[in-house]
Amino acid sequence: MSRTIFRPLHGIVLLDKPLHMSSNQALQAARKLLRAEKGGHTGALDPLATGLLPLCLGEATKVAGTLLGSRKAYRAECRLGATTTTADLEGEIVQERLVPALDSERIEQALVKLRGRIVQIPPVYSALKQDGEPLYLKARRGEIVQAPPREVEVHRLDLLEHQGDRLTLYVECGSGTYVRSLAVDLGEALGCGAHLTSLRRLWVEPFREPAMITLDTLAGAVGQGEEALLACVRPIAEGLVDLRSLHLDAEQSLAVSQGRQIQVEPCLETTRHAVFADDGRLLVLADIGADGIMRIIRGFNLPLGGAIC
Repeated sequence: MSRTIFRPLHGIVLLDKPLHMSSNQALQAARKLLRAEKGGHTGALDPLATGLLPLCLGEATKVAGTLLGSRKAYRAECRLGATTTTADLEGEIVQERLVPALDSERIEQALVKLRGRIVQIPPVYSALKQDGEPLYLKARRGEIVQAPPREVEVHRLDLLEHQGDRLTLYVECGSGTYVRSLAVDLGEALGCGAHLTSLRRLWVEPFREPAMITLDTLAGAVGQGEEALLACVRPIAEGLVDLRSLHLDAEQSLAVSQGRQIQVEPCLETTRHAVFADDGRLLVLADIGADGIMRIIRGFNLPLGGAIC
């Protein structure tokens, strides 16, 4: 078997993560197919979840934090009447209760309390760390662990379908929200318990209508040549479209590339900008305030005419 030769590759892959694969496994599989030297994902999905997992390759890893804090949307299905150790299908059932007669009004009364800025207790079977170790490892050893409550933002939580003991929900939420915990809290509000049975991430800002790429698509592109493979990678700038953009002239570009501060058009209040060099390359992320001084937050080392960028 020939050894994979990795190469510099800079951009974003809008991966449709498959079922029963961890986010890191999906990342490494995509990296190998693309032969990308460096990569990271933005916001892990559980193995039982599918859908949009943005992968940041090369210099794009520098914007991963921006995407991690973005609003996300999910289609979630849950089963009423049973709670599990993991709050989803992977866990053992710990309690079963009768599901009361429910109509849309009763369900809406429960949903409304879970919208907005709420306090949520994350599942103990999660990647959150305590004393430097993920909680799920402690839980698997039988240790008694309790994830600390935290505030999260639920922008939308709508009932899409109700059939017997099954509910299908549409969720829009901010970073750090656990949809598994929403299912648990909804079940308790309805008096019967619940757990998540499937979850699909639909979009992550700024990719509201993502053309997702599967691992099978990537594998197929490998046999079609470099052009087909690179067509699966999006430029880094597409992940920054919600920021203001600023295009510099040659003199300004040289100064900024040397780390010097420059004076530009001031903003009424400090605003984050994606700053581009005169040759079109993404140069830096910078804050510009009322004094018009560009304060560099993050620099990019992107080759002119390189792979994607």
